[in-house]
Amino acid sequence: MSLAAGGPWALLQRLPQGLQFIVVGGAAAATHLAVVGLLVALSGMPPLAANVLAFLVAFTVSYAGHARLTFARAQARGPAVAARYFAVACLSFGANEVLYFIALHWLHWHYFWSLAGVLVLVAVGTFVLSKCWAFKARTP
Repeated sequence: MSLAAGGPWALLQRLPQGLQFIVVGGAAAATHLAVVGLLVALSGMPPLAANVLAFLVAFTVSYAGHARLTFARAQARGPAVAARYFAVACLSFGANEVLYFIALHWLHWHYFWSLAGVLVLVAVGTFVLSKCWAFKARTP
């Protein structure tokens, strides 16, 4: 049975857009957290540096999920859309990194839980910019 024909994929397609965003964002956030956790635990990489690499890995999950699910109705795909979404993601990541720095160095919170909280805070702005600009259907 193909995922496109039914099953979990069909269920995801029937969800309201906000829930689709949460599902895709959750998958990207889980990827992000896992990569940071692995890089810090296995290589001893500093959390802020690991966060940069994790962002790039999680971006691929996020873009693919949002293009194919969350904003699929806009049928906005391709290099221009990917570039706009990358700009949104970079802006969000900038906010992420600043807030993460504050949580780590000013508040002295645990790196893993700090990042989880920051990812949730930044998600709202990412949704708005993605919907209204990055994945907005363009007329030729």
